[in-house]
This record gives sequence, C-alpha cells and structure tokens, in this order.
Amino acid sequence: MLHALADWLAGFYSGFNVFQYLTLRAILGVLTALVISFVIGPYMIRHLNILKIGQPVRDDGPVTHLGKAGTPTMGGALILVAITVSTLLWADLGNRYVWIVLAATVAFGTIGWIDDFKKLRYGNAKGLSARSKFLWQSIAGLLTALLLYVSAHAPAETQLIVPFFKTIAIPLGTVGFVILGYFVVVGTSNAVNLTDGMDGLAAGTLAVASFALMVLCFIA
Repeated sequence: MLHALADWLAGFYSGFNVFQYLTLRAILGVLTALVISFVIGPYMIRHLNILKIGQPVRDDGPVTHLGKAGTPTMGGALILVAITVSTLLWADLGNRYVWIVLAATVAFGTIGWIDDFKKLRYGNAKGLSARSKFLWQSIAGLLTALLLYVSAHAPAETQLIVPFFKTIAIPLGTVGFVILGYFVVVGTSNAVNLTDGMDGLAAGTLAVASFALMVLCFIA
C-alpha cells in the first residue's frame, strides 16, 4: 500500500524512490511488526489472563513442561495480525507471490487458531485431531502449490534449481511441482510444531525458524 503511494509520490519528488529498495522496506516491515507487537501484545496478554485462556500442557511430556500450564495461548493471532498489516503496508502488492504467501499464511494460521480454540473449549491439549489438521493443511498446501504453478510466467519458476549449482535446473512438470510444493508447504508449517509440540508453546523455535526463512527470502 505505502509502496504504491511512494511510487506515485516519486513522480513529484524523486526522494520517494528510496522506498523502492527492498532492504529499506524489509526493515520498515520488521519495525512495523515490532511496534504492533509492543502496542497490542501487552493488552492481549492481560485480556487472555483475565479470561483465564491458558495453554493446557500434555501430561505425557517432560515434567519441566508442566510448569508452563496456563501460559496465555493463541499468541499466533498477534503474529498473524503483525505479519498481515506489515505486509499490506510495505510489500509490493503488484507481486503475485506476496498474495499467495499471505493467503497461505492466513490459511495455516486459521487452522492453528481453530486448533487452539478447541483446546481451550474442551480444556485439553489435543485440539484438532491429527486427521482433521492434516486434511485442512493438505488442502491449503495443494491450493498454494497449484496457484504457484498456474501463475508461473517463466520455466525457471517451475524448475528445481539445485543449490550451489547454478546451471542445474530440473523441469518438474505439473505433477512434480505440485507434489514438491505440497511437501515443502505442509512440511514447513509443521516443522516448528513438531520441534516443540509437547507444550504447544513454540515461540523460541518459531523465532529461529522465522529468522532463517527471512534470510533465505531476502537472498532469493
């Protein structure tokens, strides 16, 4: 949104061209998400504490995790708001990848929200059944992969580029691309949860994974 505004204002004052630089917009996006977290986060935590909305912890995990029971949960909603607002403000909304990734993020976030809601409603740590969660994740993953394939404009967008070997590009075709895309999207979405899934509080692993993905995206 602001990217488009700056592009229009650049016609009157060339200084606004600075907002065309990805580095600057990435920094501003991070700062915007940080401000949103600082402003909304404390209020949200207080409100969740008042409503006694806390995370149930599985009793088959480490004893040290039992002390985390009651920690305010559904923090993913705050993360989704920060990501969505920052993206809409600073990303190039003319880039179809932005919309596809944002839609996938919201879709998987919604699945996570429903999972948390069921945990709180029934007072246990199970939430959505593994079958239901995997079904909806599979639908979202397949749709994401299909959108990426049908919207591709160049052969390189549907090829497997082997890391460190710039001249090796393997054509995947429709089936190969969709299958690989599906496993990447669904696998990535579950990676953090599987790493720290006993108590459902994965802020630490999420921060590490997010930073790594940010670096990879910036390089790409």
